[in-house]
Amino acid sequence: MFTGIVTDVGRIKALTPQGDLRARIETAYDMATVDMGASIACDGCCLTVVDKGDGWFDVDISAESLSKTNLGTWTIGDSVNLERALKVGDELGGHIVSGHVDGVAEVIALTDEGDSTRVRFKAPSELAKFIAPKGSVALNGTSLTVNEVEGDVFGVNMIPHTKQVTTWGGVAVGDAVNLEIDTLARYVARLAEAS
Repeated sequence: MFTGIVTDVGRIKALTPQGDLRARIETAYDMATVDMGASIACDGCCLTVVDKGDGWFDVDISAESLSKTNLGTWTIGDSVNLERALKVGDELGGHIVSGHVDGVAEVIALTDEGDSTRVRFKAPSELAKFIAPKGSVALNGTSLTVNEVEGDVFGVNMIPHTKQVTTWGGVAVGDAVNLEIDTLARYVARLAEAS
């Protein structure tokens, strides 16, 4: 489990196809404190540390993950939002995030509003019903509050801090973004279907 509060911006150092896709990610994390087999959310996708060294770790990305996320678009040098898994007693500053990406949304508009940026996304139609104004979503692993929803289009506001400490400062129209809907929204919708 994660919170959607990004704690490092890593960089893709290597991508090696070998059955699955292996990615080497450069990080500021003290890798001596990260166990082999630990989970790290990489752009919102929960991945397992399979090798590590000073300032880097490797993850294997399955074909299933590549088909459901934007990880297949990674290239050497790309920046990646990172978050280590929650520990008992950690502050829950965002919302409960599983790291199980539901689909990919597309950035369709950027509008500066003061120092913040309003970002509008087009969600996959099958996921749009789970997105509500003032609800939470995780986008590339970042916990964000939904401002408005119009059909399958929704908007969020990126404050200057978010743009500085995540990859959101470099977002562009047309970018594919990992989308995880709020777990609570999923269960509420399921209960409504059952009644």
